Amino acid sequence: MTVTDHGTHRVENQPPPLSGHDPLACDPALTDAVGREGAQEALPDLGRLGALITSPEAQEHARLANVHEPVLRTHDRYGHRIDEVEFHPSWHWLVGTAVEWGLHAAPWVDEPGTGAHVRRAAGFYLMSQLEAGHGCPISMTYAAVPALRHDPVLAAAYEPGLVSTSYEFGLAEPATKAGLLAGMSMTEKQGGSDVRAGTTVATQAADGTYQLVGHKWFTSAPMNDLFLTLAQAPGGLTCFVLPRVLPDGSRNAIQLQRLKDKLGNRSNASAEIEYIGATGWRLGDEGRGVATIIEMVSMTRLDCVLGSAALVRAALSEAAHHVAHRSAFGSRLADTPLMQAVVADLALESEAATALALRLAGAVDRGERSLLRLALPASKYLVCKRAPAVVAEALECLGGNGYVEESALPRLYREAPLNSIWEGSGNVTALDVLRAVSRNPDSVDAVLAEVDAAGGVDSRFDRAIRALRAELHGREARRARRLAELLALCLQGSLLVRHAPEEVSSAFLGARFDADGPWRTAGTLPEGTPAAALLERVTPG
Repeated sequence: MTVTDHGTHRVENQPPPLSGHDPLACDPALTDAVGREGAQEALPDLGRLGALITSPEAQEHARLANVHEPVLRTHDRYGHRIDEVEFHPSWHWLVGTAVEWGLHAAPWVDEPGTGAHVRRAAGFYLMSQLEAGHGCPISMTYAAVPALRHDPVLAAAYEPGLVSTSYEFGLAEPATKAGLLAGMSMTEKQGGSDVRAGTTVATQAADGTYQLVGHKWFTSAPMNDLFLTLAQAPGGLTCFVLPRVLPDGSRNAIQLQRLKDKLGNRSNASAEIEYIGATGWRLGDEGRGVATIIEMVSMTRLDCVLGSAALVRAALSEAAHHVAHRSAFGSRLADTPLMQAVVADLALESEAATALALRLAGAVDRGERSLLRLALPASKYLVCKRAPAVVAEALECLGGNGYVEESALPRLYREAPLNSIWEGSGNVTALDVLRAVSRNPDSVDAVLAEVDAAGGVDSRFDRAIRALRAELHGREARRARRLAELLALCLQGSLLVRHAPEEVSSAFLGARFDADGPWRTAGTLPEGTPAAALLERVTPG
């Protein structure tokens, strides 16, 4: 039988694969912020990392790690309890690459003020655009070091392995491994964000260690080497360090009950775990568990902002690339005014989120604790809240092509809500903003100084500053979300007014602070916005 080519499968009017481009060349918000925040010398290395993450090989690893999800192995073939999670090799490639590039705890060994945290933040932002799930163990390891430093003995035991740029998967006694990863295990069934409601009990043994009994509802990356956890000791809620393998080489009494079937973050394992007399070492004083672990929470919140900014940027890249190569009704989509307005609006969101995220990383480098105490939860609230809406708009730019799994958008869309939940969902984070305003007046002063640095340039922004000052005096719990949103928007506006091109800052102020009220959906930009120029600025080459 002869098969005739009727031409029904000629591929026309489809964009080429988005790979092999330079992600720094179309992201001036990132490169400008890296230089501004003190890590200019890192740009060549970041360029090499950028070339790696856009390679077809890296993109295939990202796909495979999510298609082949982690598998829990509670027992071996002989019936011995092993409590291990099996990952696809592409997961190990992703985590190993992040560790090799020092995107975990490596910055903590550098001198303060050297740009190490900005360099690491930019790298984390790039790797998170490739694949978000592997960032969980990387982020928790980064956050563990400042918490561990509450106890010099424990820090000395674990910090060398945590800052190592060697990745060694598998359960073994930590002192024998070339590199370590850390996690956190706080959430319980009855408590959620209210960690003080935890019922896990810690009883001190004769040798000074504690035996923990309890159930933890959500523990991500359970194959990490050690975990910071909370339990009720005689003196109250206390922080403990629990290794998966004890110094004598035996497995700690930690059982993995099941893996969570999550909306997104599919490459990363999240487990319910049971402590059945697990051995832990106290970190900090009894009754001071929250105060001890708060350093870890703060650093993971920073990575929530970075991770959501990365998701926004990844979605923007997909949308801008698509409209640059797709035509409809006789015109290239990127040349049509309404599509220009939509993608330009997404570009403004990305530029503002990226500038703010890198500003926070710079504050870590410079030890600006007062600024971080208020700016960090507010930024986490807004940037993480905006990510799902931005990804949804980007997906719509691709139409049906964006709704199928072969595109990158469904994975981004499933991932987008996570950072707004992790480390305190919207209400918890907004109330933390209110708490900082009430208890840390120096934080209010630091944020207002940052915002006021752009005052007097644009009447729209000056009006927003006045509204922020009025909101800061209100301090009503029911308005906590409004305060967090306005505070983060003002921080973004200040950064763009001072550092972005006028066309970017003016468009942002017009869209976010217009006198007619807040912006609504993407593409509703004010009259006169240079949408075509904004789109060209962020389109991958």
